[in-house]
Amino acid sequence: MAPTCRIAPSLLSADFARLGEEVRAVVAAGADLVHFDVMDNHYVPNLTIGPLVCEAIRPHSSVPIDVHLMVEPVDRIVPDFAKAGATYISFHPEASRHVDRTIGLIRESGCRPGLVFNPSTPLEWLDWTIDKLDLVLLMSVNPGFGGQAFLPHTLAKLADARRRVDAARERTGREILLEVDGGVKVDNIGAIAKAGADTFVAGSAVFGAKDYRATIAAMRAAVAAA
Repeated sequence: MAPTCRIAPSLLSADFARLGEEVRAVVAAGADLVHFDVMDNHYVPNLTIGPLVCEAIRPHSSVPIDVHLMVEPVDRIVPDFAKAGATYISFHPEASRHVDRTIGLIRESGCRPGLVFNPSTPLEWLDWTIDKLDLVLLMSVNPGFGGQAFLPHTLAKLADARRRVDAARERTGREILLEVDGGVKVDNIGAIAKAGADTFVAGSAVFGAKDYRATIAAMRAAVAAA
């Protein structure tokens, strides 16, 4: 069973015309992190937001900014996001020529590194990297667009990732977040937590709701019940 429950609303589903206000609203509603999706129309077929937007929302967020880089190459942009106020910076191993070097660069830039696994990316990357990571993110959709349905086979992969994270934590005493992103909703977050996740990215489920606070509270209740 996952040790805690962190809700990370994804700004991908927010109203971009009122981004600062949206950030303040989800933080006030109980968000633990703000998830910031960066897409480059190269690694994924969509184009979103960059370091300037991260810097602009930083004063509006009293919680950590969790930057998910869906970009290739990765290293060039890492220092920019560190300067812009990111706390976590995670990236896809397929998008980096030297995964260890990218992890080191994120750490040297003053941020906490994370590695992201697409639905078809094997967890074996963790065999060499887990002791250097602060976050492991499993995609439960193919990255690129918000509003997709959760892929059920992610649950078995999550259970495997949980075992690896727990073993690393026992060995080193370090906290490593196990995050899931894609199609997370009130009605499936319990099963996702039961499989091992402790950090939950929710985009349209939060920003598409009339009452952010009630939705986040319902998610927490579902995780607690699981």
